[in-house]
Amino acid sequence: MTWKHLFSLLTKKFKMQRSAAKVMATVFWDVKVVILLDILPQGQCINAAKYCSTLDRFRDAIRRKRPGLLRRGVVLQHNNANPHSANLTQQWLQR
Repeated sequence: MTWKHLFSLLTKKFKMQRSAAKVMATVFWDVKVVILLDILPQGQCINAAKYCSTLDRFRDAIRRKRPGLLRRGVVLQHNNANPHSANLTQQWLQR
């Protein structure tokens, strides 16, 4: 129950509808071009093993699209998400 003034407007109830399905996309880019766009199939979650395989595809995409970039060095900006900070990912980055 809500207390209202005698002349206050009626509150509008919004219709609830199901939202669109969510899809995870990982994007790697530099100043010139998108190097890799990796879309995870609907309903799947990213984990360290899948992230490392994405990093493998990223390395191959750099070799194809931006040759010479690997020699100069690549900087990845990660957050503290579990796949980014997992031991498996850290070991991949070390080699």
